[in-house]
Amino acid sequence: MIPKDFANRFAEEWIESWNSHDLDRILSHYADDFEMSSPVIAQLMHEPSGTLRGKDAVRAYWTKALAQRPDLHFELANVFAGANSVTISYRGHRGLSAEVFWFNPELKVYRASAHYLA
Repeated sequence: MIPKDFANRFAEEWIESWNSHDLDRILSHYADDFEMSSPVIAQLMHEPSGTLRGKDAVRAYWTKALAQRPDLHFELANVFAGANSVTISYRGHRGLSAEVFWFNPELKVYRASAHYLA
């Protein structure tokens, strides 16, 4: 089970790391072989599945995304703790968004999925 205090700390640090635009800080939350899914991956990286695997692939994606949004800023809205996952809803340039993070036993994210308002 994911403790509520861990979920809240993770969410705050995740938001702060994105707002810092420091990719190493952002990627520190993730396992080396994590999987990231997002509809933006399909658009920006021309990956029809919308999924990338591994820090190197995701680093390339996030580098490109941050270059397009030098003023990127997120505001935390809600945090949801699950059995082995955390969902964060936040406001950014796409409006209200949510990401789901699944954690390995070392409490590193091994899978994440971004969601945007339809």
